[in-house]
Amino acid sequence: MRMFLAAEWQDRAAVTNVTNPFNGELIDTVPRGTAADVDTAIATLVEGAKLMRKMPSAERCRILRTAAERIRQRTEEFARTITLEEGKILAESRLEVSRGCETLEVSAEEAKRITGEVLPLDAAPGGVGKFGFTLRVPCGIVAAITPFNFPLNLVTHKVGPALAAGNAVLIKPAGDTPLTALKLVEVLLEAGLPPRAIACITGPGSELGKAICTDRRVRKISFTGSYDVGTEICRMAGVKRVTMELGSNSPVIVMDDADFDRAAQLVAMSGFANAGQVCISAQRILTPRDRTGDFLDALKPRVEALTIGDPLDESTKMGPMVREADAIRVESWVREATASGATLVTGGTRRGTMHAPTVLANVSPSQRVSCDELFGPAVAVTPFTDFDEALALANGTNYGLSASIFTRDLDRALRFAREVDAGNLHINWGTQWRADFMPYGGLKDSGTGKEGPRYAIREMTEEKMVVIHSS
Repeated sequence: MRMFLAAEWQDRAAVTNVTNPFNGELIDTVPRGTAADVDTAIATLVEGAKLMRKMPSAERCRILRTAAERIRQRTEEFARTITLEEGKILAESRLEVSRGCETLEVSAEEAKRITGEVLPLDAAPGGVGKFGFTLRVPCGIVAAITPFNFPLNLVTHKVGPALAAGNAVLIKPAGDTPLTALKLVEVLLEAGLPPRAIACITGPGSELGKAICTDRRVRKISFTGSYDVGTEICRMAGVKRVTMELGSNSPVIVMDDADFDRAAQLVAMSGFANAGQVCISAQRILTPRDRTGDFLDALKPRVEALTIGDPLDESTKMGPMVREADAIRVESWVREATASGATLVTGGTRRGTMHAPTVLANVSPSQRVSCDELFGPAVAVTPFTDFDEALALANGTNYGLSASIFTRDLDRALRFAREVDAGNLHINWGTQWRADFMPYGGLKDSGTGKEGPRYAIREMTEEKMVVIHSS
């Protein structure tokens, strides 16, 4: 596929291969963009931002709605592309397409709701006879730097609100999964988006990312990815708005009064969807010391039932990891944990990019499978003695994106909600759940700012204060 910049589809002599993570087959190639391409794209986006700022919100709404409708009509095509380049099973890809459409539709609705407020200036000394109100205006150019694991929905979470707010947008998709983002651009252009208002540049993240983040014409950066890369982006960005959706190692507390069968079912779902390559995957499972065996008895058969294989096969329950290097990393962390005292309950094997769904027990909080972000198909079970220790273990991390608890005790549930430092808290569910319109973001090293179209629009607009002085 070609990349899109300066209002046209463009090729380059240098290309990057896009391969199927399951079997290594070549799917397509994309141009290898450069810093010069970023400069060219931004020069055009400056003009596109002027067009978008003048565009009525009703027209922005129409474009986004039309794009969502067209993607729904091409669900199987989009789902197959996601599965081929990312590796998640078709059922998960179809769900992602549905969610991406919903994100565009919610963004379309929010385009109609960008409002300011009236301020009672007569409450201030000398304010009698003054009338004040605020206006929200587009930032200008929004850079959307997106990850591999949700190549449609996490792109729409940036592009949808950016366009709804009247901005132009520059997409830098993940190098492993650029094809879905390019298809999204095709659909947006078909829906009537001005070609000068969007660009999608493919190529190496290090060169393109630096060019994007240091350019003063880019007024807003929305990034989803690792803590280390997010930190570097913030360092380069200078004085501009940033939203950072970064790492996590989400804890699940299973109390002694919980329904263990239900908790095990939801941990299996939250821990292994997309081969664990989800920022809110369940990773640290905290269980009562005297009931850990009961929980493992409920969890083990559910994890062993997750058949792995070709993600295009409808019977497959878990596909490959996106890169073999990532599968090797997960394998090494699991071996490191067992060598230092953890118990392998099931899994632990690897073949190429396929890492078996894995459960570890007796995991120390200091082991890497617990204290770092694993981002792979394994969960680490750690026992606790009492609720205070469970809360301390849940908070014993630099991350704070998602956490959950299973309990029938309302007081415990409310204390969990008050005391656990995470941006998303779930009671009697796993950590991996998100409604696309809700405010979504983390605490601590998990990031800054919120996504969800309504909340993203706030961060993709700037506020003006207007005061009318009557005579």
